[in-house]
Amino acid sequence: MSSTSLPHSVASPRSRLGPRRLAAWLVARATAPATSSWVVIAFVLVHVMLWTAILTNLKAAQDVHMDVAEAYAWGSRLLLGYGKHPPLSGWIAGLWFTVFPVRDWATYALAMAMAGGGLVAIWFASLKVVDRRRAFFVVVMVALYPIFNFKGFKYNADLVQLLTLPLLFLAYLHAFEKRSVASGVWLGLAGAVALMTKYWVLTMIGAIGIAALLHPERLRFLASPAPWVAIGTMLVAMIPHLVWLWKVDFVAVTYAGDVYTLSDRGRAAELVSGYVGHNLALLALPVALAALVLAWPPRFAFRNWQRGPNPGVNVGQALNVWLVQAIVAVGPPLGGLAFTIYMKTDWGISLFFLVPLGLVAIPALRLRSVMLPRLAAVWLVLSLITLAASPWIARREMAANPNGVTGYGARSQLAAQLTQAWHARFGSAWPLVAGYSEMNTPMTFYSPDHPRPYTVPYSAEETWGSGLSSLDDLKREGFIGVCDTTDNRIAACEAWMAKEAPGAEPLVMTTQRFFHGQAGPAIVWKVYIQGPGR
Repeated sequence: MSSTSLPHSVASPRSRLGPRRLAAWLVARATAPATSSWVVIAFVLVHVMLWTAILTNLKAAQDVHMDVAEAYAWGSRLLLGYGKHPPLSGWIAGLWFTVFPVRDWATYALAMAMAGGGLVAIWFASLKVVDRRRAFFVVVMVALYPIFNFKGFKYNADLVQLLTLPLLFLAYLHAFEKRSVASGVWLGLAGAVALMTKYWVLTMIGAIGIAALLHPERLRFLASPAPWVAIGTMLVAMIPHLVWLWKVDFVAVTYAGDVYTLSDRGRAAELVSGYVGHNLALLALPVALAALVLAWPPRFAFRNWQRGPNPGVNVGQALNVWLVQAIVAVGPPLGGLAFTIYMKTDWGISLFFLVPLGLVAIPALRLRSVMLPRLAAVWLVLSLITLAASPWIARREMAANPNGVTGYGARSQLAAQLTQAWHARFGSAWPLVAGYSEMNTPMTFYSPDHPRPYTVPYSAEETWGSGLSSLDDLKREGFIGVCDTTDNRIAACEAWMAKEAPGAEPLVMTTQRFFHGQAGPAIVWKVYIQGPGR
């Protein structure tokens, strides 16, 4: 037998696993009814794991943000409210840390889990509006939105809305389509869950209500039981929290009014302008990347736009997307100007997740299959580059701002020192810590004893304590009071300690963080140790 007749062991070009075959496989699986949801879930899991690692590296030189520590503290006791906000963000944190260790990386994993859950909800909401090809494109666009990755490091009530608001909108689209009692129940429950996150959600609930009234098919929807069952269900589900709110004299509403109401209309206009600019800048990245993918190669760019019917878009549901997104984009800034509100840029992080869906749902847009793997490749390359660069970025940021007290103050180091001081004196677990929220909740998070926080009021008008502890608890169990000498409220903090713990043992402690040879700020803390029953 000649050697030419022997079978070749080398695979034929068609059988090789190359970029084109991988892209074709992704398109086939992402658009098939039997596999598309599993592909999306797998994509989301990879996104969550990648960005948990990235954020852990990026924030390695810092302690967790005060909001994260506060949410952990709230989760130590399942209350119906925590002074500043409704309870859901605390409940989720409490449940999370019964499974995961109290470590920095676990907080970033929690934040990314909220973002990942939101991506899955956006996928199912997108399927109510567009076909599977477009829906997958939307999910990847949202994954590129900085709120769902780089800017999503800070777990708090704002971030939880990345999950609850997509779920609320999904329930609305379902109720608008089905118009049944069951769909109304789901919409009402979704509204209650969202409201239990933060009262700011009323902006989205109001936008959904206005969109339903403006929609051409409003009479069919309003004549069905769905909207009325939804309203009733939401009110019934909110009763326990509303009872709590009444018992505490509407403290959470008082907090919002006292902290975010301005008297200077010019300052309010400046903040509204910053809010708009900030959120437009964040949206620019996913929109620009998607536009580049759609426009490549340039000679085919105009073929992506054609007039005529588009079976890949449900125009009736797309109109809901456009209406709701337009209302929540325009309404809050106008409200901030009208009522002179202190508009925080963070308030917008949950309100613009519909922009990718609204753009992809434009009927004239013809989305070719090749666009899916291209955008997914952009997401993967950017994520991997950021992962590789994240240790260098962390070092560079600290070198650029070595004296940033908020970012690089060694509160975790102080928590370890205070735990040792309490154990040495009393031989028991440290029960309570008193101070402003920026100081006491990090002690709760980082001390192995996880002392309950008591928030020292800055003025007599402050009444929005978390409810986790009281003055009687401090006197009965003992506590450690902490005042930060770099804080402009140091005099008020010291006055409170002198009044409430005149016999406390005063100490002065200094902490300083070192990261890869770079020194952070040296912070002097005034500490007051008050023993039990004194």
